Amino acid sequence: MTNNTVFNMTVCIIGIMILTIHVVNLVLKPNKRRDEMVLLDFFVFTVVHFAAYLTYTLVKIHYTSNTFVIFFYTLFYIMNNMEAFLLFRYADIYIGIKPEISKKINKINAVLFSAFVLLDLINIFTGIFFTASGGVYQRSGTMILSQGYQFVIFMIIIIVALRDDRLNIREKSAFCTYCFLPFAAILLQNIFKGYAIAYASIIIATEILIMFLNVKKNDVISEEREKNKEAQIKMMLSQIQPHFIYNSLSSISTLIELDPERAQTAVDNFTEYLRCNLSSITETKLIPFEDELKHIRSYVALEKMRFGERVNVIYDVKKTNFFVPPLSIQPIVENAIKHGITKKLDGGNITISTYENDDAYVVEVVDDGVGFNMEDINLTDNYHIGISNIKYRVENTCGGELLVNSEQGKGTQVTVKFKKEMVL
Repeated sequence: MTNNTVFNMTVCIIGIMILTIHVVNLVLKPNKRRDEMVLLDFFVFTVVHFAAYLTYTLVKIHYTSNTFVIFFYTLFYIMNNMEAFLLFRYADIYIGIKPEISKKINKINAVLFSAFVLLDLINIFTGIFFTASGGVYQRSGTMILSQGYQFVIFMIIIIVALRDDRLNIREKSAFCTYCFLPFAAILLQNIFKGYAIAYASIIIATEILIMFLNVKKNDVISEEREKNKEAQIKMMLSQIQPHFIYNSLSSISTLIELDPERAQTAVDNFTEYLRCNLSSITETKLIPFEDELKHIRSYVALEKMRFGERVNVIYDVKKTNFFVPPLSIQPIVENAIKHGITKKLDGGNITISTYENDDAYVVEVVDDGVGFNMEDINLTDNYHIGISNIKYRVENTCGGELLVNSEQGKGTQVTVKFKKEMVL
């Protein structure tokens, strides 16, 4: 058994062992992120790739033929392209490339991948990339062109990573290093022929992905969850205000004698309102929008008990089958009532709408209240502290977006977008 055979077998066995450990860890991890699901696909495929090369290395010790060599190397060329394809999918989701840009790049990716797989198959009959003679693999003069797909995809990943200001230097370095190592390994293989240096580079690059990206992101997410929890508790405490509880109980007390049936309904709404606010302290996951809507209805019913016809809420709910952070919409409705329509003598209207577009589920809360001047926004007042907390939690728990548009004397519109990939 030659030295290069021993080296290649050792690299494959070590690679399979390391990657299998990562696969098991990801499989057993609860609540996997979407980027981790793609990373799992990438690792599983790479294990298969290493296993295929190990099989080839073992078999060729005792048996070689031109057909055998061409079959396996065609398989390896396709697998190399497939790994680049999966790596881009991971980078796309991890970085969060803008949807309109991502769609264009993915179309280019799919076309290029298909074209190069077709060329790999055509090579079997034409030898444009490699041939076999006497059971020995031989590169053709145009072999470098077979790396074209990987080169283009790696360059796209490097450009996108370097241009994205949201990535830190550690993350940018990880993507760039992974994309650079295979080409450095190919150059070394031309010097140390017969040694699977490219496979060794895959192991190193994979560990960089794990240490620099996935582990670091898990730490960051843990920190963000703590911050989100603090913001959620602050929001909950700001919602249960003594004067609101006092006013609600006072109204219920009056209704007990005048209209016992309405009083019972009011008690039920008040109980539901308190339950939803208190349960949000321990709730760490997203909740169905239907639960948030139920909370909204309970709150609105209590306010209508106080303000009567001055509060008119219209529900234009077309979509409910998505998830939201607790207390992400109800406080917006509360603000619309407190700081919007009830500031007017005759009250006003609030419309709560939900719908979907290609990338997100959208919730809009529109009121025709007093509004405010957008240029005079004061983030220290109660209204904007609440909005600021909601915005922070929406962005950091589900990659969403919160937009406010208001005009003094005409009203306010708050739009919250929840990314489909995060809230389904």
